Amino acid sequence: MNPGVRQIEDGPPVPTGTQFVPGETVFYSVQVAGYTVAPSTPADPDKRKVRLSYTIDAYDPKGVKIVETVQSVLDTTVSEQDKEWKPKVRAEILLPPFAPPGKYKFVTKLTDDLSKQTASSETLFEVTGPTVESSAELTVRNFGFYRSEDDTKPIPVAAYRAGDTLFARFNMVGFRFGERNTIDLAYDVAVLNPEGKEIYAQPNAAVEKSFSFYPKPYVPGGMNLNLQPDMRKGQYTIVLTVHDFAGKQNYETRQTFSVE
Repeated sequence: MNPGVRQIEDGPPVPTGTQFVPGETVFYSVQVAGYTVAPSTPADPDKRKVRLSYTIDAYDPKGVKIVETVQSVLDTTVSEQDKEWKPKVRAEILLPPFAPPGKYKFVTKLTDDLSKQTASSETLFEVTGPTVESSAELTVRNFGFYRSEDDTKPIPVAAYRAGDTLFARFNMVGFRFGERNTIDLAYDVAVLNPEGKEIYAQPNAAVEKSFSFYPKPYVPGGMNLNLQPDMRKGQYTIVLTVHDFAGKQNYETRQTFSVE
């Protein structure tokens, strides 16, 4: 078996060290040699049967399947002119959008249905992306304030001017899964003024209710607040309350910013 990981279908195998990103499509193929060719029949002396059954699985760094098993049969005939032909089995997978970084692998198991011989192969490939620390309980990771919606790095000091738009992003982890990896999350947002009085509240600011084959390691969240032009200077507090309805968990975090 001659496995290969590619970035385009039937393209060249990727060089060592190539990193895929979450949400990218990965093309994988295995070329098979040493298979059995059945004798020809009087009815069709120029054709001989080949039949190979196979499964292909893809796993994340923790050994969790990221997509459903690819299962198929290569059932064909070959002629004398095809004696050097090596059949190829293929899989095309879409990496989960929140795939954690690390070494992933394809595992191929093949059965020659004519000889009953079996073979297997493992092929590693790398995925890069943000690292979000897991948690045994519901919590929020990587809360950050931003100047704009497109910023990739949080600002080092959460200071704004009256009339600015505040952007914040974070990740929710430690939630429980329901049937079929169902997620049932929501979060509330409130803002307290420098005296601790609530001046803004939005219950159910966002709701995440979904399911997927691959259990999401985290769920991103975000918000933006339009700071009023007459907002007085001082330190304000965002109260973020996350609800995990499937796991019957709640978590609150308070993050401060200043208006200068």
